[in-house]
Amino acid sequence: MTQLTTPHARSPEECLEALGVSPVGLSEAEVARRRAETGPNQLPAAKKHGPILRFLLQFHNVLIYVLLGAALVTATLQHWVDTGVILAVVLVNAVIGFIQEGRAEQAMDAIRGMLAPRSTVLRDGQRQSCDATELVEGDIVLLEAGDRVPADLRLLEARGLKAEEAVLTGESVPVDKSVTAVPADAALGDRHSMLFSGTLIATGTTRGVVTATGVRTEIGRISGLLSEVEVLTTPLVYQMDVFARWLSVFILLLAGTLLAYGYFVGHLEFSGLFMAVVGLSVAAIPEGLPAVLTITLAVGVRAMASRNAIVRRLPAIETLGSVSVICSDKTGTLTRNEMTVSSLVAADGHVYSVDGNGYAPAGAVRWREADADPAEHAVLGEFAGAAGLCNDAVLRNTDPGWTVEGDPMEGALVALAGKITGDGAEPFADWTRLDAIPFDAAHRYMAVLHRAPDGRRQLHVKGAPEAVLALCVAQRVPGGGRTALDPNYWTNMIEALAGEGQRVLAVAVGEAPDEIVTEGTELRMQDLPGQLTLIGLIGLIDPPRPEAIAAVAECHAAGIDVKMITGDHAATARAIGEMIGLDNHSRVLTGADIETMSDAELAEAAVSTDIFARTSPEHKLRLVTALQSRGLTVAMTGDGVNDAPALKRADAGIAMGRKGSEAAKEAAELVLADDNFASIAAAVREGRTVYDNIKKVVSWTLPTNAGEAMTIILALFTGMALPITAVQILWINLITAVTLGIALAFEPSEQGTMRRPPRPRGEALLTPGLIWHIVLVSTLILIAVFGVYAYAVDQGHSQMLAQTMAMNTLVVLEIFHLFFIRNIYSTSLTWTAVRGTPVVWACVLGVTGAQLGITYIPLLQTIFGTVAVPLFDGALIIGIGAVFFALIEAEKQMRLAFRARASTD
Repeated sequence: MTQLTTPHARSPEECLEALGVSPVGLSEAEVARRRAETGPNQLPAAKKHGPILRFLLQFHNVLIYVLLGAALVTATLQHWVDTGVILAVVLVNAVIGFIQEGRAEQAMDAIRGMLAPRSTVLRDGQRQSCDATELVEGDIVLLEAGDRVPADLRLLEARGLKAEEAVLTGESVPVDKSVTAVPADAALGDRHSMLFSGTLIATGTTRGVVTATGVRTEIGRISGLLSEVEVLTTPLVYQMDVFARWLSVFILLLAGTLLAYGYFVGHLEFSGLFMAVVGLSVAAIPEGLPAVLTITLAVGVRAMASRNAIVRRLPAIETLGSVSVICSDKTGTLTRNEMTVSSLVAADGHVYSVDGNGYAPAGAVRWREADADPAEHAVLGEFAGAAGLCNDAVLRNTDPGWTVEGDPMEGALVALAGKITGDGAEPFADWTRLDAIPFDAAHRYMAVLHRAPDGRRQLHVKGAPEAVLALCVAQRVPGGGRTALDPNYWTNMIEALAGEGQRVLAVAVGEAPDEIVTEGTELRMQDLPGQLTLIGLIGLIDPPRPEAIAAVAECHAAGIDVKMITGDHAATARAIGEMIGLDNHSRVLTGADIETMSDAELAEAAVSTDIFARTSPEHKLRLVTALQSRGLTVAMTGDGVNDAPALKRADAGIAMGRKGSEAAKEAAELVLADDNFASIAAAVREGRTVYDNIKKVVSWTLPTNAGEAMTIILALFTGMALPITAVQILWINLITAVTLGIALAFEPSEQGTMRRPPRPRGEALLTPGLIWHIVLVSTLILIAVFGVYAYAVDQGHSQMLAQTMAMNTLVVLEIFHLFFIRNIYSTSLTWTAVRGTPVVWACVLGVTGAQLGITYIPLLQTIFGTVAVPLFDGALIIGIGAVFFALIEAEKQMRLAFRARASTD
């Protein structure tokens, strides 16, 4: 297909004709044909390294260079077995890194797919939603405030339209848009008849035809916005990488010192000494730690995705583990976002209740516990007319049930009209819309002008009660006719409905002004005051999600405060807050209250208040800043364009995946695929679990590496024979690093994870407690290995058998240490702890099988210098492992008991 040139200089009709499309949109068959010709509407992905180069890059590491150098020296000395084991260690580490990178890329690709924006289009005259990647040139797209423009569009209609084009033109303020053509040579920023892919709708609504997709768009010629895969790195991983590098330097210096000492002072044979030093280096340096940490984070990404929390920036995983306050939107997050009309209020004290669930257009309207007859209650017909006509939503009967295409509140109003008229999902289908004033936050109402089947032209208005009441001069009585407006009555009824947790709308009707009827001019805001008759109030309820109530309770148990921030009335917010169990639900701060407070006053009030009503996005930003000023770690939810500053300011910005704007999603670290507060609580749990697992990996790796290294250091400095040979040390690192350490990355949440207070901000991973654990465990390992070696020598066993027993003792201790470290906050002496997980037992059985192989298979005995261990001695080794486990578990229980005692005091 030839791309349409200079669409900004052509009229809308000319563009439609050139693109071969009618105002009702393309047919599905034509869409498929065009997509096959032009491809999907997306920018090309960033070029990635091929598998071969990615594998070779795994060897680009300081430690790997050291090991390869050691392999070269051992080969020169013709120690072929040692050379083979060193190369095996290098190869296994490369394979692990290669697999980890592949999984990380898959994880980020999956996230990009889950975050693909969606668009509303007209096809075959029907409004429908589709992935933005499915758009083709000629599609007619509908957009409103907060949407990201999915492709280059020529405007066909525009109402109060402004677009933020800073991403493309650098323009710092929103640009006015209109359907009027501009000169062909107009600069990009002056093409006011166009919307460009990647920009944002700031205000208003529009309808436009796609003129370019994918790389053919203006922004496609500049850069690929979604083509870069985010690097899987975090401050924690960086911190551990730096720690591992400095530790490596320290160990290499120590190894060099030992090599010089042993050769020049101890006069040891060089080849054996060199292999001992190589064994020391491999034992002490946690070469696999950065890879295992990144794997742990990648596992956390997948776990969160399974709970509908999509991680866009990995540092959020760490942050979630320390969140102490969650600021949440109400609608759709704490509530079901399935608005249902619950009450209708007419004049003279007539209050009607409405039955039904969700968006199904079926249910009774009752008055005084009996079904209301529309013939006797003429006002119900007026309610139906305003609800069904002053509306842009469409109801669809799908397999899961009735769903709404458009605003949920408007879907509930369509359902109400269907309930009253009995005409189902398409009431008033024979009325023709002539013009409309779309809803805008500035005037807070929507107005429509229709031509009835009998030719009458009628106005309908719905919106915030205060705004609609200001336009009315009369009120409809239930049986028909009009009376003078009674503002006090309506004010009292508004407060009564809001106090019951209902969202309140007012609806009004009026005849079109004569100048509109006769001249056919556009509907204008100045035409409405003094022309309307108030029909009444509509109360809508959005009930709390049952799972959100449980999630709020779980957060409170975890020491996390929950703040509800909403634009609803204070009374409505208070009622919902009470339903979901907010601690301080009796006190509500409004946006007006916030504006009168200084920063210091707001910081104090924000801590003690859980409900904020009638707030703007600017208020959200101030609230986040105020809470952070008190040292709290804040997670913030948002869905609008103007929420982006607060989302960026928060420690963990969380955007709504369904109702959220693309601007909010891009500003956030996490996106909720289901807009459900329970998913936030689940993400916090996963964040704590990921941090715990990282801590477990470090707590298992460093003590075992230190214990291995100390056995060699002590032997070399005392002139004793090595209790474990260098090649056996290499073997232990090879078999345990790729199994036992990685097993901890898949650990589930510990019991009580959400009953612990949040960890302090900036808490160091290497805490005094962890340093003490490293010292204790490495010392016990040193004692046990030398003890078994000394016992074997004392029993008259050969040195080879003594070394074999010492090596198996070290592996047994590492296995028992693994089961101990799986529960760092509670006892390990439970059936659940012993039962472990399939991953843990697969790794333990793999290590056990490998150890039995090198101990009892003759070929492997020759390679690793081992001999068969007698049954009694094997049982003794396992018994030593059990004693080791009992010692460290007893020490942990004493620490936990002391901590519990201190907390109660």
